[in-house]
Amino acid sequence: MGQEIQRASVISNLPSLVRQNPAETFRRVVPKVREVLNGAITEIQLAAATSFLTILQDDIILIHTHTYSILKTVLIHLNHRDPVVSSAWLETLLSAINALPKETIKQEVLNPLLYQSRVSQSIHARLASCRILGKVAPKFESHIVKKELLPLARSLCQDVEPEVQVCICQQFESIAQAIGVDDTRTELLPELVELAGDEESSVRLAAFDSIVSLMEMMDSDDRLHVLVPMVTSVCDASSQVDKVITASLSFRFGTLCNGLSGLLSDEQKHLMLQKFQVLCITGLPTEGNQIDDSESALIRSNCCYNLPAMLVFVDPAHFLLDLYPSFSSLCRDPEVSVRQNAAATFHQVVKLLGSEFHLVHNELLSLMQDDSLEVLDTLTNQLDETLQVVLSRGDSLRLDNKLSELLSALLMAEQKVGCSLRWRLHEKLLQRYSCLARLLPGELLHQNFSPRIFMILTTNKVLPVQKEAARMFCTFLRYNRNQEQRQEMLGQLIRDLAQGRSYWNRLRFLDVCEVATDILSRKYFNKHFIVPALELVHDSVANVRYKLCRLLPRMRSSLHLPADKLLLQKLDLCVQKLLCREKDKDVVAIIRKTVLELDKLDLCEPQFHKRHQWDFLDQKDEVLLLEMEQLEQHQSDGKLNNTDRKRRDGRDGKTSLSSTKSMSVSTSTATSSSSKEMRKVKLSRSRSLSSQPTTSKAMNLDRFLKVKDLDGSSGPGKSTVLSTKDDSMRTSHFTLNTQTTSSVPVLIRSNTTSLLDQASVLDQRDHRTSSLDQRVLRTRTLGQRSKTLDHSCGLKDSQTQKLSTNRKSSSFQSGQD
Repeated sequence: MGQEIQRASVISNLPSLVRQNPAETFRRVVPKVREVLNGAITEIQLAAATSFLTILQDDIILIHTHTYSILKTVLIHLNHRDPVVSSAWLETLLSAINALPKETIKQEVLNPLLYQSRVSQSIHARLASCRILGKVAPKFESHIVKKELLPLARSLCQDVEPEVQVCICQQFESIAQAIGVDDTRTELLPELVELAGDEESSVRLAAFDSIVSLMEMMDSDDRLHVLVPMVTSVCDASSQVDKVITASLSFRFGTLCNGLSGLLSDEQKHLMLQKFQVLCITGLPTEGNQIDDSESALIRSNCCYNLPAMLVFVDPAHFLLDLYPSFSSLCRDPEVSVRQNAAATFHQVVKLLGSEFHLVHNELLSLMQDDSLEVLDTLTNQLDETLQVVLSRGDSLRLDNKLSELLSALLMAEQKVGCSLRWRLHEKLLQRYSCLARLLPGELLHQNFSPRIFMILTTNKVLPVQKEAARMFCTFLRYNRNQEQRQEMLGQLIRDLAQGRSYWNRLRFLDVCEVATDILSRKYFNKHFIVPALELVHDSVANVRYKLCRLLPRMRSSLHLPADKLLLQKLDLCVQKLLCREKDKDVVAIIRKTVLELDKLDLCEPQFHKRHQWDFLDQKDEVLLLEMEQLEQHQSDGKLNNTDRKRRDGRDGKTSLSSTKSMSVSTSTATSSSSKEMRKVKLSRSRSLSSQPTTSKAMNLDRFLKVKDLDGSSGPGKSTVLSTKDDSMRTSHFTLNTQTTSSVPVLIRSNTTSLLDQASVLDQRDHRTSSLDQRVLRTRTLGQRSKTLDHSCGLKDSQTQKLSTNRKSSSFQSGQD
């Protein structure tokens, strides 16, 4: 029917027609479209410009075959009387240039370009010529650009219309990249210097921006004789000119200062610094001026953007004297947009200050306590990097006034966001707070943040925030070195969530279990999380049982046979209960699906063992944390160490001999005797700890592997010691090794083993056997050390053998005691 809506629909679907049948579309449809466009309305013109651009950029179309018909239509409507339509066709042409061959551009684009750049053409045509010139210049070689395009650029620089001069100045950067450094200095730079002195402020601004953009292509002489006087004159006169030039100067101020820092004199540097300080307070309300405008706020925002570059320019050592007043003013600016920009660059300023970060402590507190959540949102984006610098002292960090204020500000910021409806900001803030586990001492972390995180976990109703709080809670649990605090956190988690009265809390416990498999080690997760989770199989709420079914494959994949055989039996019993007793149809459906997933899990697959290599590293990391805690405890026990040292010195004086060889033997004997006394002390400690029913053995993994290797290398000395052991002890020792070969030490001593009510008798028997195994391993280690010492010294006489035999006997008797 030829209605306008039908025409617009056909033109919009033209790319689809071309993909289906290019030949017939270009033969029958495109000529009709070209005919309709001659008097079409604006909507049809815009739809045609978009469709033609899609066709030119489509890889399916044969450009060489149909380019002429498409470009002809584009160039015809490039000078449309409607500026909106003309601009749309110009954007189509500029975007299509990247997909066009060089020959096509030269024949179909450059020839009309030469004609449209004449003064007799309309101003819109000349502006289009400037933009096309900047777009096609990078497509050709430098000699072609210098021969054919550079004269055209010079003629456009002499245009009578300021708009054309501004437009061609904006294209000089792409032209300079095409012709190279040398031709830029000789051909383009003089034109820009001339335009920088134009009477029109817009032309001067465009020329100034272009010169700054080309600063890296200038040598030191050009910067000294061209750029430095220009920048100095702009800084001197910018207070009298309009704020457009001042805004452009403020945006590029940091680049200019750093690019010219090696060429400026001390007086010029001082002038630049003074100008930046003036820009930072431009438009601020004073006694005589209480009105602030958008241009002034833009200038101050640009100054925030240039703060890191200006800090490099003045040197961080002079920050307090030269830049701190301006920085503090920008962080407390009355405009939210200015404070937001200051927060965006705050982490860069802190990094540059390094150990002098305390200079901006008050500004950090001010931004964190800002009334606008937009400022806090911007600061949160890089808050972890800021805290990494501020809290970089690690274990040497002590609670002082500044640290106390910072912790209070962090908590207040989280509470403010939690009370708002900005749950995405709340989630992001908790993500950034996770770095505190590595930066703060465990005591501060436990006192200030752990209660708040647990409150969020139990009271917040937004699921993403809850999951992030669960991840943060597990992270704090992982890096806390205090056993009592870890036990307290774990007990609170099981008491209030796993055994909570609200089904909502029990669901949250299963969320914590899901997160714990990614953060905590496999051993720790198996010991403290699996049994409380499996007990939820008896939960009265179907949603809890449903979520437990979804978590079962993850639990199963964390088990490692034969060490976790008991837990695997409990998990299988849980599955059987769900299959036999479950009545809810959704839970029945998910448990059947879960059973299929569980059957696919093979605990002996190669990828399973590869995954457990990562678990080994996690467990070793946890053992390291435990050893650090034990080291702190041993350092506080100085009296015992001094007593042992006196005893060792006394034995060294009594057992010294006249010859050098005998002296070394006696020294070794005294050392082993003192080591025996230390082992007695440790043995008494282990006995006192073993009297507690919930104690689990914590031992260095590397030391365990070393003792295991010593067991494998048997020798005469070792057999002599082991010959005194009765058969029952040997039998129990090998039984224990068979059960615990693949196990590694557990980080935390826990009270949750009482949940394993069905296996309590077996746990007590394993504990007694574990204590016996420690004594056997200690005896073997002492025998091996004695054998190595005798072999290295080469003592064959009966006195040395007797001394070695006495040492073995005393060591063995010590182990039995």
